[in-house]
Amino acid sequence: MGYLQVIVSIDSRDGAERIARELVEARLAACFQILGPMRSIFRWNGEIEAADEWLCLAKTTTDRFEELRERLVALHPYDIPEIIATPIVAGHADYLEWISVETTPSVRG
Repeated sequence: MGYLQVIVSIDSRDGAERIARELVEARLAACFQILGPMRSIFRWNGEIEAADEWLCLAKTTTDRFEELRERLVALHPYDIPEIIATPIVAGHADYLEWISVETTPSVRG
């Protein structure tokens, strides 16, 4: 089984918490960390923009990524949300096992 850290940025802490709770409740992410605010500078529709955003880090498995991505797109307020998955190539074995357990749909508790 493979593991991923998924990076997502969003325009509000409340929005980040709403998405976090839904993804963890649905067992699409074992953990959803919210950092910020941070300042983002980016090009959008031909203009240089600036915005305060919150950076989110979700921990999941490769098996759950596509469903997590689809749910993020549906929940996210941006037209094109940042959703970047980075493989976790090594980690504490017990932590990785915890990710597996907490993202298994049949587990309840």
